[in-house]
Amino acid sequence: MSAWAKSNCISVEFREAPLENECVSTQKHRIAGYLRPKTLAMLLLGFSSGLPFYLVGNTFGYWLRDERTSLTAIGFLSWVGIAYSLKFLWAPLIDRVDLPLFKRLGHRRGWMMFSQIAVGMALVAMGGIGTKAGLGRLGAFALIVAFAAATQDIVVDAWRIESADDGEEQGLLASAYQFSYRLALLATDSLILIVAATVGWRMSYGIYGAGMAVGMIATWFAKEPDRADAVMSEKKREAQLWTLRGFFDAVVGPFLAFFRTHGWLALVMLAAISLYRLPDFIMGPMANPYYHDIGLTKQTVGAVRGSIGLFATFAGIAAGGYCSLKLGYMRALIIGGILQAAATAAFATLAFSGLSIRLFALVMAGDNFGLSFAGVALVAYISSLTSLGYTATQYALLSSTYAWLGKILKGFSGAAVESLSATHGLIHAYGIFFIVCGLTGVPAILLFAALGYWYRRKQTAPASV
Repeated sequence: MSAWAKSNCISVEFREAPLENECVSTQKHRIAGYLRPKTLAMLLLGFSSGLPFYLVGNTFGYWLRDERTSLTAIGFLSWVGIAYSLKFLWAPLIDRVDLPLFKRLGHRRGWMMFSQIAVGMALVAMGGIGTKAGLGRLGAFALIVAFAAATQDIVVDAWRIESADDGEEQGLLASAYQFSYRLALLATDSLILIVAATVGWRMSYGIYGAGMAVGMIATWFAKEPDRADAVMSEKKREAQLWTLRGFFDAVVGPFLAFFRTHGWLALVMLAAISLYRLPDFIMGPMANPYYHDIGLTKQTVGAVRGSIGLFATFAGIAAGGYCSLKLGYMRALIIGGILQAAATAAFATLAFSGLSIRLFALVMAGDNFGLSFAGVALVAYISSLTSLGYTATQYALLSSTYAWLGKILKGFSGAAVESLSATHGLIHAYGIFFIVCGLTGVPAILLFAALGYWYRRKQTAPASV
């Protein structure tokens, strides 16, 4: 068994579902660890992964609302983000096929460079045509961004997992990824509002499209993961993708391996993961239109997000990583679920108590802290469930699972608010909507609590025999 497998308490082929405190590290990451070339590359790649997310999501909705687009249309256009939920469909191709024009960079790096170029060009195109070209054409380019960004996520996640030499480095890379990913979200959720207020939305999208050069530079200097290359080369020798055996192993094998490893609990795990981020996903398309409609300026929202929001994000990342290491995955997930549900519902206070900058700052801090905590806990958990050789496909399956239901339901968010506004008024309709969004987080909390109970029973069962 390799040192990497031993350090993660797994077999070489498959990872068992982690027990409550199984493999919890007692070591702390040192500052020097973040200065390693591998970790620095992860920081830049994490930023590149986070950059497009809001530009075809929440921030896109703010732009559209500024152009007087209806809430219903904004909600439906948010469906372009479903591409992130479908990435498991082409992940097997990325696991097995090299891109001819980018082959010199290596398997993972070639796909990363291709996807980053596509994202950057499509964002620049969105800024070039604007809303006057019609929502259909603008939405088409947003869809290209979403698919290319989802492809980038597949490869970056695989590179992160495959590049780690041991469990401690896996945690270090996950922490670096979350840090820079959240930094990119803040840049596209807060800083861009200040930029847009100065130079306009179209120029802002062009600037942020050029910002994908950060990821391209990281990809150019990053090192291809050697251990994963050896496993993938062996699979290619055993059966090429275009053969029946190779196709079955690439497409069906990862899913069979996952269910074979976890048994019937795999269904419970997938259900819990798919429900976990519902509050964030469903409320997402309405957050920025909400700020617009209650009278907050872009500069105010950007300033609050970039100050107290930034501090709360980093605090949430640190707390989520610490709790995942010290308390175990299940307890961290439960705490994160409670925090994000409460933070989402708290947005209703602005609707019922009236606009207050101090209250808005408090709500924003709670939201950023809760989402960051929950995000780290979830990434750490699903990263622990992948198998070497199927990394991209299995991680794509799990990371797509947590977005399936939320990405579908959020498309109806605008219609829900406009329907409620007919009887409650627009601002109170927003308040009711956010409370309901918070309550959608309860089922996932209960499922992870049940999984934690099951794992504790499994851990103590041998001692009771």
